[in-house]
Amino acid sequence: LIAVPRSSLPEQIDGEYYWADLIGMTVINEAEVNFGTVVELLETGANDVLIVRGSSGPDVLIPFLKSVIGKVDLTARTIRVDWSADYLS
Repeated sequence: LIAVPRSSLPEQIDGEYYWADLIGMTVINEAEVNFGTVVELLETGANDVLIVRGSSGPDVLIPFLKSVIGKVDLTARTIRVDWSADYLS
């Protein structure tokens, strides 16, 4: 683990986020279905993946791609996704 003061990090350009900012955010799809909270991220090589934990059921893996991620609202702590609730069951 490497610790760096946040003030030493460069500002992100639009559409880029630090993983630490995404952990703990609520994930909601376009139908207002709450998938749960981001608990971790994976780096797969092709793209990053959100690991989302709901109140029941297994964790949901959601690719962090422009085609899937709608809006990341750092103030409201929400991530809007174009992802079917069918993946919850």
